[in-house]
Amino acid sequence: MAAAYAAAFLRFMQEITALTRQKRNPDRVNVFLDGEFAFGLAEISAARLRVGQSVSPDDIAVLQQEDTLEKAKQSAFRYISYRPRSIAEVERNLRGKSYDELVITQVVTRLQELQLLDDLSFTQFWVEQRETFKPRSALALRQELMQKGVARDIIDEALADVDETAVAHKAAAMRVNRWQHLPEDQFRKKMGGYLQRRGFNYAVIREITDELWENLSHDH
Repeated sequence: MAAAYAAAFLRFMQEITALTRQKRNPDRVNVFLDGEFAFGLAEISAARLRVGQSVSPDDIAVLQQEDTLEKAKQSAFRYISYRPRSIAEVERNLRGKSYDELVITQVVTRLQELQLLDDLSFTQFWVEQRETFKPRSALALRQELMQKGVARDIIDEALADVDETAVAHKAAAMRVNRWQHLPEDQFRKKMGGYLQRRGFNYAVIREITDELWENLSHDH
């Protein structure tokens, strides 16, 4: 019985007959089994293979699973290289590439272990970037961050110290020179609409436009 099982098992074994680096992607290796191309692997996965080695269907399945995980990791690394991302953004990106949930979980866990994925750090980065380049209200920031899948408690922590009036001043300063020569009603309409689109409430808008117009009136 054992001999018959062993014989049947050996019939499914295949021999690695060649390992060649891919021309277009030198970080990947083509694996040939019994003289024919079988599949490609990431260099890290192929490193332990040798020509002449015998592999079973189970061995091949494990190698391909490892390769899928490695490709997902590399995809995630590229995705976060452009700018910091939230956990949910990375998950959505990988789902869009048809990776299964187990692979996605493994990739996210690895990125967190490497301290490359952290929602609080991402949220703080997002708030700082917005305040510097595109100032907007805490409400607008909250909506953006919720769309990116950040948890409410993390958003609350990141927005706790946001000075709404100071941010509105910064936003207004980016447009005041463009409208400073307009009549008062047009200036207020332009500036008010701009600040409203940035998410600021009526009280803040009124305070900022009153102050700006008063300063402009003195300058004139």
